[in-house]
Amino acid sequence: MNGGRAIEARNRWAAAAILVVAAVLRLPLLEHRPMHADEAILADKFGTLLATGAYPYDPHEYHGPMLARLAWISAHLAGRTTYATLSETVLRLAPAAAGILLALAPLLLTPLIGAPAASTAAALVAVSPAMVYYSRYFIPEMLLALATALFLAALTWRGRAWSLAAGAAAAFMIATKETAVLALAAAGLAYLAAFRPRPDWRGVALFLAALAAGVSVLLAPPWRAVLAEAAASYLQRAVGGPHVHGWYAYLQWLTGWGYRFSEAPIMLLAAAGMVAAWRSAKPTHRFLVFYTTLLAAFYFVVPYKTPWCAVSLLYALALTAGVAADALGRTRRIVVGGALACLAVQAWLAAVTYSADPGNPWAYAHTGPGVFTIRDRVLEFARASPDGRRVAIDIYSGENLWPLPWYFRGMPNVRWWRHVPVAGPAAPIVLVSPAMETDLARRLYEGQPAGERELYMNLFPAYVELRPRIEVRGYVAKSLWDQREREK
Repeated sequence: MNGGRAIEARNRWAAAAILVVAAVLRLPLLEHRPMHADEAILADKFGTLLATGAYPYDPHEYHGPMLARLAWISAHLAGRTTYATLSETVLRLAPAAAGILLALAPLLLTPLIGAPAASTAAALVAVSPAMVYYSRYFIPEMLLALATALFLAALTWRGRAWSLAAGAAAAFMIATKETAVLALAAAGLAYLAAFRPRPDWRGVALFLAALAAGVSVLLAPPWRAVLAEAAASYLQRAVGGPHVHGWYAYLQWLTGWGYRFSEAPIMLLAAAGMVAAWRSAKPTHRFLVFYTTLLAAFYFVVPYKTPWCAVSLLYALALTAGVAADALGRTRRIVVGGALACLAVQAWLAAVTYSADPGNPWAYAHTGPGVFTIRDRVLEFARASPDGRRVAIDIYSGENLWPLPWYFRGMPNVRWWRHVPVAGPAAPIVLVSPAMETDLARRLYEGQPAGERELYMNLFPAYVELRPRIEVRGYVAKSLWDQREREK
């Protein structure tokens, strides 16, 4: 009796420690990293939800509404109820909360795979560099991983009540992001292979009913047509586009080959766990082997690959790694302790110190610190202008300059151009891509009436990149420059 209570107390302390570590790695300095272009675009969409109360699901882009709805909670708790008043911290609190809960999710499997395996898997999720990095990132990946973890738990517990829970979790997955279909397919095939269940049509009906009801509530009608369109759009992107990589891309990102950081400790333990689980007679262990193998195969085969998609695969690897830890016996504390320490240090460095560094495998096509130079210099001259933040700013570029709209969201007179018109008054602050600089010079010095032409000064003291190989140049009217100098 006393032994059972001691074990329960130890498990509670382990869960509390995992919760604390996950929170410590995910919550501080959320504003430190520059906004990625994808984050800024989703923030703009979220601003529409705040303004109108509606988030129409676009099946061709931007994914489902669940991330925005979770962010609605954090925004209202913080009193930031308009797009202009949002901050990086408020937005990133939503995925951070999902990431913390995801670290606890393996504990749901404790009765099925054992406390050592479940707690080890949870600890690995808590300190994984990729898990920590994308928990601090305003994209739907962590929310999808959390919904998937709940789906896997409900599926492996089995039973009709759990069929309802699995259907609800599957609906949550689908309403979060289209790549849910890969995890659902892998889990369904793994379930059939591992458990070999007898047909339970009532359980299947309950699952489908919960799935249909959940999707009907979470997605705007007509959701059947929307999902069909989303599937077609995803299939089209999956075989072409800018994010097509070789089959080995996820292996390269996870192992850190050529990068600063690595998930190698999890992968090595997962490989040992696959062997231990296959030798085990427990169907849940075999389910994890089948699920991880199938999901990896799907991810490797589909040409469309982005590093954040590795999160769901990494969660499956952490579960199998937990099985390996359980099989290690007395050496478990040394091996797992070393792996956790190694991963925790890397997680902080990847998520904070080198969060926008090209040597970080998870900083994919990321905005560099140059965006802070652009923002700060523009705001510096805006403060010197009589118009303040209402000063006119012209931005000329044929390239994707997100996340600049996020950083200028409180400035209502920013105009965006894909060409440089010759005629018309020029704004006192101008940003331009190098390819359009010649046309800009023609506008500033040939398109203005005689006697009204003004000299323009360099806005930036040195070369500035928005992200790798995307240079931005800036100019400011000399009258505003002189005004700023007088106010120094």
